[in-house]
Amino acid sequence: MSVLVVGLSHRSAPVAMLERAAVTGDDLVKLLHEVHDGVHVGEAAIVSTCNRVEVYAVVDKFHGGVSAISDLLSRHSGIPLDDLARHLYVHYEDRAVQHAFSVACGLESMVVGEGQILGQLRQAFRLAQERGTLGRELHDVLQHALRVGKRAHHETGIDKAGASLVSVGLDVAAAHLGPLDRVRALVVGAGSMSGLAVATLSRAGAREIVVANRTYDRAVRLAESASVPARAVELWTVDAELADADLIVSCTGASGLVLTAEQLAARGVGEDGRRRFFLDLALPHDIDPTVRTLPGVELAGLDDLRTAQEAADAIGPEAVEAVRRIVMDEVAAFLDAARAASVAPTVVALRSKAAEVVDAELARLSGRLPELDERARKEIAQTVRRVVDKLLHAPTVRVKELASAPGGDTYAEALRELFDLDPKAPEAVQRADIHSEAAGPSSRKGTADVNREAR
Repeated sequence: MSVLVVGLSHRSAPVAMLERAAVTGDDLVKLLHEVHDGVHVGEAAIVSTCNRVEVYAVVDKFHGGVSAISDLLSRHSGIPLDDLARHLYVHYEDRAVQHAFSVACGLESMVVGEGQILGQLRQAFRLAQERGTLGRELHDVLQHALRVGKRAHHETGIDKAGASLVSVGLDVAAAHLGPLDRVRALVVGAGSMSGLAVATLSRAGAREIVVANRTYDRAVRLAESASVPARAVELWTVDAELADADLIVSCTGASGLVLTAEQLAARGVGEDGRRRFFLDLALPHDIDPTVRTLPGVELAGLDDLRTAQEAADAIGPEAVEAVRRIVMDEVAAFLDAARAASVAPTVVALRSKAAEVVDAELARLSGRLPELDERARKEIAQTVRRVVDKLLHAPTVRVKELASAPGGDTYAEALRELFDLDPKAPEAVQRADIHSEAAGPSSRKGTADVNREAR
């Protein structure tokens, strides 16, 4: 089984296609299970954000896995497969691991270095765990990716190289409206992006923030987190807030438009001589693009923030390069450890078989020479076991060293063939190891001892 990534992002597809491909809520859970239930798939997780939709899977056949996942993405998005395929990218095995680590560090984000992707990747990880679609291989890859992302943000200036989409969008808004400490802001939605908007506007000293959300309690909690005057309203009352707002930030999970040009015009927007800025960070879009036709209104969506990528690269090239080095080092270390670990069950199975042979021969010796005293029996047993250990030491150590190189799994196969190991024996060792990890520290002692012998 090998790790596979199939996806599309702001780098490979236009926003209009990303908008159609985005999956949230029940649709996301449904797609996750359909991928996991695929004939060639053993594990699955899905990262779906405002600028990427990626399926992470462990598959037993590359072409079969790519085909099955692409078909599902096409069916869920309603995009013909031929059109979708031109914008999909595929990463496999080592490249899939490298891609996951790069995503976690923000290197693949629209705004390089933005930290929100770590939370989004963590959400995908937890959802897959909760839904039972995550196995050991994908668990290790995604968990390590989260650690690499934290390391990159802690050790480099990647955070300074690129702000979040919210910060970039609000910078664009400030260029149109002037300093944000003068604005009345309306934030539609109460998710993570909306939370970032409220926090950023608070730091900028906004005159007032109004939070509108379908779930009123969440709007209240978000409004209470602001350090400037703020209040919460229910989503259905949002029309009444439009006339007084200078800045409208919208990021909901709605499947259709939340604000339309007709809705705004009915509230006098565009006729009162005021300048307003709309920031649409949702996917699919929350705000009707035709609001740009209203006098005094400016709108920025995800398409308009694409140039932030170049700006971030220009601001912090040293930080970006430092993160790339971290990713490469972490990928090499992860793959070396994974390859070495993959041979451990075979080594343990070999030593177990050798121990069984020794025990059988010592039992036969006892039957043939019953007159041997206890001291002699112990000395013979120790001698035989030392001989076997010394004979096995060099090949088992060497096979672990060779396993860390690309294609190293073939050496484990050779070991199984040469010593005529039961193919189910290494699998049994692996299952026992997984079970002991799930059971907790007290259950891991036996497995740890066995693996120590393998080393």
